[in-house]
Amino acid sequence: MADDPYSLLGVPKDASADDIRKAYRKLAKKHHPDLNPGNKAAEEKFKAVSAANELLSDPEKRARFDRGEIDGSGAEKPPPRSYRQYADTGAGERYAYAGGEGEAGFGAENFEDLFSNLFRDRGARPNGPAKGRDAQYSLTASFLDAVNGATNRLTLPDGQTLDVKIPAGTEEGQILRLRGRGQPGRGGGPAGDALIEIHIAPHRFFKREGQDIRLDLPISVREAVLGGKVTVPTPGGAVVMTVKPGADTGTEMRLRGRGVPAHGAVAAGDLYVRLMVVVGPPDEKLAAFLRGQEAPDFNPRAGMEA
Repeated sequence: MADDPYSLLGVPKDASADDIRKAYRKLAKKHHPDLNPGNKAAEEKFKAVSAANELLSDPEKRARFDRGEIDGSGAEKPPPRSYRQYADTGAGERYAYAGGEGEAGFGAENFEDLFSNLFRDRGARPNGPAKGRDAQYSLTASFLDAVNGATNRLTLPDGQTLDVKIPAGTEEGQILRLRGRGQPGRGGGPAGDALIEIHIAPHRFFKREGQDIRLDLPISVREAVLGGKVTVPTPGGAVVMTVKPGADTGTEMRLRGRGVPAHGAVAAGDLYVRLMVVVGPPDEKLAAFLRGQEAPDFNPRAGMEA
């Protein structure tokens, strides 16, 4: 059926809570509106899997759905009609809900069923204020926003928005909690919280390793041979670094404190810069100069014989 939450998430009915959470994360990331701008089909799919996850991640709602008491949207289903056949006359007439004088009405057993259902429902919904359920969302942040900290706007399935403050040093898969931004409470109880799982988009040239960041930095042949000062991008802004003469591709340099900024009790990381010598476009003057030189004794491939 179209509103079956198990089918929407692609999990079996005996799936564990962890299996349901993993399936939801995968689908939410794939169909999130921020990653599919203007794609209405993806937006509708995101809403559907979010609703399915909300139902199946609540043990009480999941149990009620499995018993057929609510549908995939969480709406109550009408109770099934039951008929008790008490008397079968010689003429073959049957009477449902027979009363004391043969009138149509509720018998004693029907009242027992009625009160049994009433108390069962009352037990499923305790009296008094109750905190609302937590809501689960997914947000994709840019690499630099996760490293330096920022505030991103999250679009919810119903079109509303939340401003999410991403702390500096946030890591892939980290869960942020926004208190009071979940489902409303019952009977005057407090609202639940919004639990937001952060995913980090890759950067064009930065790569993170814990608190440290790595960068491959292209330099020219001139800079490699003669050395000099080069500008290096860092998450906190560009800095100037000195390259020593005779630098090779693969030479690694460290800029202390230029990795992930310090946050809480965690110290700032470092930025590791690996130099990559780039010849660049054809240069006839350089070529003529090299042709006029004797072949050097240096063999960069020494020791590589098979």
